[in-house]
Amino acid sequence: MTLRPGERDLAENLAAKAFAFLAAEPERLERFLSLAGIDPGNIRAAATEPGFLAAVMEHLMADEPLLLAFAANEGVKPGQVVKAARALGVVPWERGFA
Repeated sequence: MTLRPGERDLAENLAAKAFAFLAAEPERLERFLSLAGIDPGNIRAAATEPGFLAAVMEHLMADEPLLLAFAANEGVKPGQVVKAARALGVVPWERGFA
């Protein structure tokens, strides 16, 4: 996938906002950390790892109500969130896709 100049930066910015959105609610954050296998005491270290922001976006895309809530909170269309996730390397699962 070829990205236009600045597209990855915009995607990373939206993903950072998505993480802040998750972190704003303890239940959302706990669920993300649990599913991602991140110990709560290691959040800062995990956040510096290359795939962290992609994992945040993948988490949002796996939960449509959460995705819609985040998009509404940020005033963006859900498709913009999906586009940002793809820019970070997240590929949505499609039936029959191998």
